[in-house]
Amino acid sequence: MKIAIIGNGAQSLLNFRSTLMRLAVAEGHEVLAFAPDHSSASRQAVCALGAQPRDFSLSRSGLSPWSEALSLRSLHRQLSKDRPDAVLAYFIKPGIYGTIAARLAGIDRVVVLLEGLGFGFADEGAGRRRRLLGALIGKLLSFSLKHAAAVLVLNPDDREVLRSRAGLKEVENVGAIGVDLAQFPHKPQQVAGRMTFLMASRLIEEKGVYHFVEAARVFQEDPRARFVLLGGLDDNPSAITRQEVEGWRSAGLIEWPGQVGDVAERLAQCDVFVLPSFYREGVPRSIQEAMAIGRAVITTDSVGCRETVEDGVNGLLIKPRSSEALVAAIRSLLGEPERVSAMGRASRAMAERKFDAQVFDADLLRRLLGPRRSIQTLRGPHDHEQLNPAPEARRHR
Repeated sequence: MKIAIIGNGAQSLLNFRSTLMRLAVAEGHEVLAFAPDHSSASRQAVCALGAQPRDFSLSRSGLSPWSEALSLRSLHRQLSKDRPDAVLAYFIKPGIYGTIAARLAGIDRVVVLLEGLGFGFADEGAGRRRRLLGALIGKLLSFSLKHAAAVLVLNPDDREVLRSRAGLKEVENVGAIGVDLAQFPHKPQQVAGRMTFLMASRLIEEKGVYHFVEAARVFQEDPRARFVLLGGLDDNPSAITRQEVEGWRSAGLIEWPGQVGDVAERLAQCDVFVLPSFYREGVPRSIQEAMAIGRAVITTDSVGCRETVEDGVNGLLIKPRSSEALVAAIRSLLGEPERVSAMGRASRAMAERKFDAQVFDADLLRRLLGPRRSIQTLRGPHDHEQLNPAPEARRHR
């Protein structure tokens, strides 16, 4: 069977879909990896997985009708040429255009995975432009995704939004996509001396970057705390500028290595992972990676983030958009190395139980193959369990 996987960037394909590509290839399927920005390095990495890179045109954040029409045309042409049996499109733009282009190309089986609804659906404090964008995205999702074989989201909040604002009734919450637990092995921590608080994310306002920096400012003279910010500059409308980040670094508030390739090693060197996000997350991959390594987590009681923390067990949930709440959480952990270590161990146990990519990928491949096909791969120790427990069962998953 020939499977096309359509993402919004080559790096996201490699970061988020490499385990799925490897599984599909191992099962004897031909895999096509679509991205708008393949480089020679990403092509080599895709080929090393046994898949084939494919190019198409896409602007991640552009809204020009002309460029969007070109994106749809480019994707339609390539799908018509390759004629895959099934398509997986993930993130909003690839989901919309991938579904329409596949339908025009005569491809019936399209699975759409929306890993967070993002900028256009952030309600609190949304201005007129954002509300209009959300309405437009809702209409496009309603028009395109009704033709998908399956529409999948990662948390119950997104499911309800798509049902109410896009009129999509057949939306399934499948829980987190998970991480490769072998790639992010447990590294027991020895908290000693200064405690390192690390944030890794896209550098946009909604991820809570300003709140992280404000907390760093409060503890700037405290020898017990160190603050590290990982992530490259972004092209989102609410992106943090280079001037801002360089200013924070020059003032000694944070360390900023930028975009790094050794994420697992960086996580292993921290004590507490922080993501004060008020973005419409799916289930943040960065938190899952930190949990797999075995780190305590401070994050917000907001969409997607709350799915990762049992408050007081593997971390702390704080009020969104509140620097004061973040400062209080950090202060409560300083001087408590045993508590931080215990939270880290609980994070690893939770990652093994809930965030194993092998379990998710096996289920996703089954959906792509369709009801009359099956795969040989074992689902692992959770075969007998429902992949995604009902949100009514407990609030924090």
